[in-house]
Amino acid sequence: MSSLMAVASASLIIPATLFAALSKSFKSDPETTKNHILFISRGTAIILLVLYLMYLYFQLKSHSDLFEDSGSAENQEEVTEEEHLLNPFAAGVALVVVTILVAICAEYLVGSIEGIVEKTGMSKTFIGLVLIPIVGNAAEHVTAVLVAYKNKMDLAIGVAIGSSLQIALFVTPFLVILGWIMGENMTLHFQIFETVAFFISGLVVTLLIQDGKSNYLEGGLCLGMYIILAIAFYVYPDDVAQ
Repeated sequence: MSSLMAVASASLIIPATLFAALSKSFKSDPETTKNHILFISRGTAIILLVLYLMYLYFQLKSHSDLFEDSGSAENQEEVTEEEHLLNPFAAGVALVVVTILVAICAEYLVGSIEGIVEKTGMSKTFIGLVLIPIVGNAAEHVTAVLVAYKNKMDLAIGVAIGSSLQIALFVTPFLVILGWIMGENMTLHFQIFETVAFFISGLVVTLLIQDGKSNYLEGGLCLGMYIILAIAFYVYPDDVAQ
């Protein structure tokens, strides 16, 4: 997972650095520069989707044994097969219903951002990158804490990092390709500060989990890095691109 996070971070840095390198030509010929950024974004999106499919095949099929929690012999004896509460059909129906409800709630949530910005003075960037993810991923946060408390650190790390990998390797490039199909020019070009913040957070996580061990100090380091980024985005203006 750490290597995938590093690749995802690097893939978002390249469009931003390319735009910075072409900043002079952007002033004289902005359309050509935009086409270059659009071209590299679409190419990068295709590659990221291929890598994500390779990762799924690697995890679920060819090397699934590497992702199984072997545990100790005593724990293996205590493991019993849990009874399924829902059959596949009922689970599928529940998933569809919940997805529709979440989509409706998300629509109201997005529509209320303008009012929150006017009343509180917080930027849209801070709300979108800090507040909404905390609320939207509350279930994942609770799950990660519970499984970590049960000393299932592989599962806890998988829950914590898995959603980030899905966003970076699947959702973001998929939206670029979807925009391409719909005739909307969507790119992977983010502002330098946003790109660097994402890369630094990915780098910190990669360095902390690559040894396969965890302790309260590493957890404190992750929380400290998150709080620093949250403070930075709190003062980060929405009109910086202008």
